[in-house]
Amino acid sequence: MTVPVPAPDLATPTTTDPGGDPDPTAGPDLAADLAGERAHLTASRAALRRMREHAEALFRAGQEVAGDAYTAETLGSTLSRRVAELADDPNTPLFFGRLDFADGDYHIGRRHVSDEVGEPMVLDWRAPISRSFYRASARDPQGVRTRRRFGFQTGELTSFEDEHLDRGEEYGTTSRILTAEIERPRVGPMRDIVATIQPEQDELVRADLADSICVQGAPGTGKTAVGLHRAAYLLYLHRERLRRSGVLVVGPNRAFLSYISAVLPALGEVEVTQSTVEDLVTSATYRPDGTATGTALVVRGTDPPETSVMKHDPRMADVLRRGLEGLIREPEDPIMVSDGSYRWRITAEALRRVVAEARREELPYGTGRERVRTRVVGLLQRQAEARRGDSPGDTWLRRMGRSAPVTGFLDRCWPAVTPAGLLHRLLSDPRVLAEAADGLLTDAEQAVLVWPKPPRTPKAAKWSAADAVLVDEAAGLIERLPSFGHVVVDEAQDLSPMQCRAIARRSEHGSLTLLGDLAQGTAPWAATDWRESLRHLGKPDASVVPLTMGFRVPAVVVAFANRLLPALAVDVPPAESLRRDGALDVRTVADLTVATVAEVRAALAYDGSVAVIAADNDVDPLRAALAEAGVPTATADQVDAGTRVSVVPATLVKGLEYDHVIVAEPARIVAAEPRGLHRLYVVLTRAVSRLAVLHTAPLPAPLG
Repeated sequence: MTVPVPAPDLATPTTTDPGGDPDPTAGPDLAADLAGERAHLTASRAALRRMREHAEALFRAGQEVAGDAYTAETLGSTLSRRVAELADDPNTPLFFGRLDFADGDYHIGRRHVSDEVGEPMVLDWRAPISRSFYRASARDPQGVRTRRRFGFQTGELTSFEDEHLDRGEEYGTTSRILTAEIERPRVGPMRDIVATIQPEQDELVRADLADSICVQGAPGTGKTAVGLHRAAYLLYLHRERLRRSGVLVVGPNRAFLSYISAVLPALGEVEVTQSTVEDLVTSATYRPDGTATGTALVVRGTDPPETSVMKHDPRMADVLRRGLEGLIREPEDPIMVSDGSYRWRITAEALRRVVAEARREELPYGTGRERVRTRVVGLLQRQAEARRGDSPGDTWLRRMGRSAPVTGFLDRCWPAVTPAGLLHRLLSDPRVLAEAADGLLTDAEQAVLVWPKPPRTPKAAKWSAADAVLVDEAAGLIERLPSFGHVVVDEAQDLSPMQCRAIARRSEHGSLTLLGDLAQGTAPWAATDWRESLRHLGKPDASVVPLTMGFRVPAVVVAFANRLLPALAVDVPPAESLRRDGALDVRTVADLTVATVAEVRAALAYDGSVAVIAADNDVDPLRAALAEAGVPTATADQVDAGTRVSVVPATLVKGLEYDHVIVAEPARIVAAEPRGLHRLYVVLTRAVSRLAVLHTAPLPAPLG
């Protein structure tokens, strides 16, 4: 039975049966049912408010009950997090569904809400019983008699729709409420999809923490939402473990991270670290437990394309490793160490054994250096014990470890080095690079790496973004970086092998959710095979799961974009879409700027967001023309719901979506970069309602 959607002014609901025909028995009972659900929503909001007020009261009292400053700080952090988790957005419904079982009914929502005596009023969508909301069917009811979906407008409950699974009734993707929620116009940041998760998506969301998975998702299949909701689910299931080890979300750029930033807080998760790969390797990234990963490095330079590609090559990992190992020298001379009372001698042969043992253990370079120091001091300690008959104290041991002979020996045979210092040494001296790259890189490949005019010191170097990835690799060789408990990587098809290795170091002891689409790979090193990427990410056994059915991009838009697939040289199944409501307009225009402004004005007559997407060099002129026409615009990283129109460079649009997209001059987008057809495929699949393609030059051949 269905109460129509939308129905903001609904007084007497009507119903339909699963076939969509009016139900003549509909009447006052349904109106009372709707009123009862509204009353439950009001009561649930009041209960959530009480829960938040209780948490705020505990937070205020924390200073008084804590016994010391450390306890007060820890308690305060915990309680402030709890207060943030209980925030209520009046425009977001507390629940979106209800399950009726033989023993009672349960409302399903974004978070758990309980009454004054602790009885649940709303169950968290991640709770075990909530699984049936997404997976129960007429064929497999899972004990569910009725599944009810609710329709909302700006937080007000306006309608509901029932599926009597125990009678074999099921709407599936023909549900009016489900369709309305999926197709609802969107302005501002990305929203969660807890009300519309499909069974195949739910299976991925609820995958075990130990499992690493790769989702090959066609445009509009919800792969980004799957990754974020999996993070939320794992935090719910493994709360304390993941609070200690942390969850990291890696996105392609800051505009994308800004776009998705509201999803996890809306689900009550406020302590997830979000970062681009560039920020991950150039600045300290802090986990919830306070530990940091990353090496501070200021990027001030750029590389020629061939140099950048070479620096992202996986062979550079071996070059760096060899360069580091080349610093280690075999001891040639004994050392004499005095403690003021005696002089102790360690032979060159004993020192060689110490260095050889440390090398065999394959420890991080910095750890190995300290291991050598400790064992040398141990040799001195044994001599002192034999001579004096007792064991020296800790002060004596520390003094011996810092003594000039021991430090001098270390600096000759296992010298200290910084990550930037190692790379500076390799790129500054062709002979040093040749020794490390022998048999790995050709002479020509080495030549594009060496600085024409080496900077005098690492601090004076104008490091590039590609250098930052190599410095991070060096940091991982020198010390063990902290690992997150779970890492979500979106738009992963554009990760280079060296960037994959940087992420692998952050997920060495945790699991991974990899999200991407090989057809949308635009980087020079874009992946063509997920197995290769997973190997560099340290998860070679991860499952690769395809998502091909789209719920966001209309079928007419998907079909148009799919014309490019044969020219993209990737083995991915064509995207499909369940949506038949979209609009596509492809036309030749005389004046691109005039036509674009007119199309934006026409798009503003509809609800939702509008984006003009163009080649990067065309963005500023188009933005200026719109400003002159009195149309305010935002940039890609501005997600203010007050500005409906964005002008976005084609290189920054990946992962974003807009209701109405206007693509200006596809030929210029294609011509702007070597993988321009892949970029155009990304651009064409950003529209979730209407796509207008305006061009003065002929369309790229595959679209003809």
